[in-house]
Amino acid sequence: MSIRRLPEHLVNRIAAGEVVERPASALKELVENAVDSGATRIAVRLSGGGIELIEVTDDGCGMTPPEMALALERHATSKLPDDAIDAVTTLGFRGEALPSIASVSRFTVESRPRGADGWSRTVDNGVLTAEGPAALPPGTRVRVEGLFEKVPARRKFLRSTRSEYAACLDVVKRLAMARPEIGFSVEHDGRRVLAVQEGMDRIARVAALTDRDLAANSVGIDFEREGIVLGGVAGLPTFNRGVADHQYLFVNGRPVKDRLLTGAVRGAYAEMLARDRHPVVALFLDVPPDQVDVNVHPAKTEVRFRDPQLARGLIVSGLRRALDGAGHRSVQRPDAAVMGLWASSSSSSPSPLGEGLGVGPIQTGFGLDETYTPHPNPSPEGEGLRYVRDRPTFFTPPPQARAEPAAEPVPAAISYPLGVARGQVARTYIVAEAEDGLVLVDQHAAHERLVLERMRRAVSSGGVASQALLLPEVVELDEPACDRLEARAGELAEFGLELERFGPRAMLVRATPALLGKGDVIALVTDIADELAAFDQALSLKEKLDHVAATMACHGSVRAGRVLSVAEMNALLREMEVTPHSGQCNHGRPTWVKLAHGDIEKLFGRK
Repeated sequence: MSIRRLPEHLVNRIAAGEVVERPASALKELVENAVDSGATRIAVRLSGGGIELIEVTDDGCGMTPPEMALALERHATSKLPDDAIDAVTTLGFRGEALPSIASVSRFTVESRPRGADGWSRTVDNGVLTAEGPAALPPGTRVRVEGLFEKVPARRKFLRSTRSEYAACLDVVKRLAMARPEIGFSVEHDGRRVLAVQEGMDRIARVAALTDRDLAANSVGIDFEREGIVLGGVAGLPTFNRGVADHQYLFVNGRPVKDRLLTGAVRGAYAEMLARDRHPVVALFLDVPPDQVDVNVHPAKTEVRFRDPQLARGLIVSGLRRALDGAGHRSVQRPDAAVMGLWASSSSSSPSPLGEGLGVGPIQTGFGLDETYTPHPNPSPEGEGLRYVRDRPTFFTPPPQARAEPAAEPVPAAISYPLGVARGQVARTYIVAEAEDGLVLVDQHAAHERLVLERMRRAVSSGGVASQALLLPEVVELDEPACDRLEARAGELAEFGLELERFGPRAMLVRATPALLGKGDVIALVTDIADELAAFDQALSLKEKLDHVAATMACHGSVRAGRVLSVAEMNALLREMEVTPHSGQCNHGRPTWVKLAHGDIEKLFGRK
């Protein structure tokens, strides 16, 4: 087969296949050009998810007619003033975008520099069809119509209009996050779907483009190491999502989707999130140009670092330091559906007080069980009365709780962020009164986090104290599980768990961590073996040990169903206030929630 040169129109279509995969790809190139032009406002109009129409208007520097003609030639760019491609600081620089898009659509570009007249050029699928004067404000307007209309092999592989529109909107959101000094707006089929003003600070811009609650449920990041600067905003672990689509990563102002950076985010949130939940973050990494290669992908969505481990370590350390500073903070958003269950309807017929509440024995301060029951021979005038120790009362029994004789005055709630304990509900939840509302604490989840942080501190200061078993415990497992435990016996000993091989299918437990107290040794060792099996290949040693520590903490924490004294409840609250990450358990669920005074007043119709 002989070698031949490809015709120009086919070369352009091949280039378009690399640069223009879908409407969102074309939109990305056009908006990047607008950003690089020095624009302060960028307006985007879409129709049919971008398949029928993409229009981008900016107030940037504009182009003269000769520059416009040159911009539509392949490999012509104003963004690379010399041959130092590794020092490029603009978003686009290949010079392929405009001719590639114009080769597969009806393409019209209108531009006007300040102090000059406007000009327009129209290209229909690679063929120049019209040019001439144009009336428009200073800046540039680009229209892309009928994308892939004459390339049916490409168009039939596009997704639905809704999917293409969602991809286009995501592109604009990411670029708008990277440039808070620029105002952005998006219209789709005549409807305004996004608008952010120029001059916003970074956290406000990210919150406006993702979730407005993020500003109140996040921490700012400002971290530097060896000339690399990490900034941005990181949501609290309890402010999470079911998919990883809410992670926005930027390198030198360029939106990227990089596996290394995504893995670093996952590692930073390890043991603070459940495995099927993902954090909400927007991270901005500023790297010296000679330390990163941004030209490894035609669409410039991937980068390559000269020192990948430095970049990964910077993200993990920066995120963890910021989250450590959040202390006991947790997302405090009362669920609307749950709050609705409290609301009573005035139109419903009244029901007898206490009906269906499952009234049963309650504990008094004297340890006696008393039962609220109707009087055996009620009189008509005593209809609805209930009796306790032969004393009539109209009130339903209070929630079951533990009361104790006061040994000292109850502390003032104003002194503590999480308030002071007032009781325990269902032997699982601590009820505390704070200055600004009512706090409910999940005692098991909270203590699980406290135990984990204690173990981490102990390991960093020399190891967790162990408690020898009077009689060593034999735990039977399959042979691969025993092999994994035996290989990690040294690291497990740092956590106070001393194991020995006891035949091919058993492990001998000689000591357990003193922090855990009494517990189910067999269940603990079995769970650790499962953790090592699940993560032995994918995680670093430190991450594996974090999983082990979390598993131990779960086994050593206060279980739901255990009655706590008032002193124990207050001690738990005070330790939560000074412990990092105590706002969420090791699985990413909140450990406490607050019902503000305003919310309580709404329940009773006071507001």
